[in-house]
Amino acid sequence: MTQEILGALSRRSLLRSAMQAGAAGTLATTVSPLTQVARAASDATDALAGRLLKTLKIGMIKAPGASLTERFRIAKAAGFDGVEMAFPGDNVAETKAAVAESGLPVDGSVCAEHWQVRHTSPDQATRERALGNLLQALRDTHAVGGHSVLLVVGKGEDGPEEEIWSRSVENISKAVPLAAELGVQILVENVWNQFLYDHDGEADQTAEKFVRYIDDFDSPWVGLQFDIGNHWKYGAVGDWIRALDHRVLKLDVKGFSRTENAFKAIGEGDIDFADVRKALREINFHGWVAAEVAGGDEEQLRTVAAQMDAAFGL
Repeated sequence: MTQEILGALSRRSLLRSAMQAGAAGTLATTVSPLTQVARAASDATDALAGRLLKTLKIGMIKAPGASLTERFRIAKAAGFDGVEMAFPGDNVAETKAAVAESGLPVDGSVCAEHWQVRHTSPDQATRERALGNLLQALRDTHAVGGHSVLLVVGKGEDGPEEEIWSRSVENISKAVPLAAELGVQILVENVWNQFLYDHDGEADQTAEKFVRYIDDFDSPWVGLQFDIGNHWKYGAVGDWIRALDHRVLKLDVKGFSRTENAFKAIGEGDIDFADVRKALREINFHGWVAAEVAGGDEEQLRTVAAQMDAAFGL
């Protein structure tokens, strides 16, 4: 497998990458019949080969007793182009060594404690701690060569929407100068946090509030790490991508079934991935897509990588 990852980042984290040669034959033995059907469909319609790089959360690499370098090598052998770490928390020196020894880069990170220590909190000390976590995550991510920090901004339970909206924007904005200085993007994830959507609402909701929220930062260093599976329960994924447009700077992916009201493996469930691919082409998206599923050993990660290839036409 060969690849080229640009060091110069733009608002869209543009990539120029040679895709994997011969990987389809290696992975075919681990792909379910359902995924093979999905692969055929994606190959024929709006395939995204040459536009996306695959990454995964570090916690998905299950290798008891293995060093961080060995875990990186497992992810690389399974077909991934990068790894997302968790900062602050993961060891920066060990991560830098793992990158150097495995040849697999860190593309970004997930901000630690963001579910518990929230930017929407009514408590000022908690917000200060949340800001400190974000600032350190930016520094640590930059130190290991990454370019994005995924952030859950808070929870709806912290107050009225208008109040926690302005409170979180004000707090997160304090980190934007450092993000710009380091060249590391702050990427808000759309999650089930009862904020910017109606958690008890129907499946016809739009991304309009997410659009306005990101625009309130008025900065190219704040965007969305749009999770394709998280809000299929509430709205049409392709239409959300179209509405969010240039604000989508990175992707997360998992499957979801509205019929069963349950998360699924990538490509399983009833998400319209054909329309997702079409929408990503319409907004001219180039960049990283991160798997966010259970993970496992190398064999299981090969399956996950193949499911991503099938869903996106890679």
